[in-house]
Amino acid sequence: MISGPKQVVFCDFDGPIVDVSERYYQTYLKGLLAVEQAFGEQRDRLPLPGRATLPGRATLPGRATLLALRPLSKTQFWQMKRSRVPDIEIAMRSGLPTELFQPFMQQVERLVNHPSLLRWDRLQPNARAALKRFRAGNFRLVVVTLRHPRQVQDFLSAQGLEHLVDDVYGVLDIHAALANRVELKCKLLAKAIAQQQAQGFITQNSWMVGDTEADVIAGQTLGLSTAALSCGVRSTAYLKQLEPSVVHNCLMTAAQNVIDALTLKAA
Repeated sequence: MISGPKQVVFCDFDGPIVDVSERYYQTYLKGLLAVEQAFGEQRDRLPLPGRATLPGRATLPGRATLLALRPLSKTQFWQMKRSRVPDIEIAMRSGLPTELFQPFMQQVERLVNHPSLLRWDRLQPNARAALKRFRAGNFRLVVVTLRHPRQVQDFLSAQGLEHLVDDVYGVLDIHAALANRVELKCKLLAKAIAQQQAQGFITQNSWMVGDTEADVIAGQTLGLSTAALSCGVRSTAYLKQLEPSVVHNCLMTAAQNVIDALTLKAA
């Protein structure tokens, strides 16, 4: 493919390009710590035995003792996240009472996109080479992500990769990536396809590359081939249940497969 309109390849950001495992783990730890601190402060303010409690005052469980939190190791935490173990089960296995699950998740949502935690994001091994491979093949790489576009551009700029990504479609809600809503990803991908077509680029026979059910289902819904990557936030076993076109362990192997498939169709 050396002339004419470029063929578009759509790709998610977190997972295929960025390793978010450490940020998610640090967010989990800080969320537990914040709840533990809030619990301790409220416990210290509780009335002594025999003293009346103010009407309507919420109390936390286990008021006579400290929380017995047991934070998971990163390996344990990430294996559970990749297998889609519910957040409440992860919290309970960490020693968090069910009554404190909602305050914990509120802390997680508040913290996960804080600049002090975004710094834990790392470029996936071979991601740079994969982006260069798409560029060398004269493909147009379009990122479709539930992250805020500014966060994506900042990371790409810091890594010196902005020239390898042709367009970015994101969302303004900074909490959307954590929720990973399938319907939102479908709408965003549909918008990206329509706008790329309007600009004269080729989306027929295109691919959606990603690491979650949102990516696979969005691609399938919109008639694209789908490459699911096991290097992100979902395990190989889970991804196979979604029946994507292919499953790969990283963006580099997916890039070569996608390029080969599109080149064959264009021949």
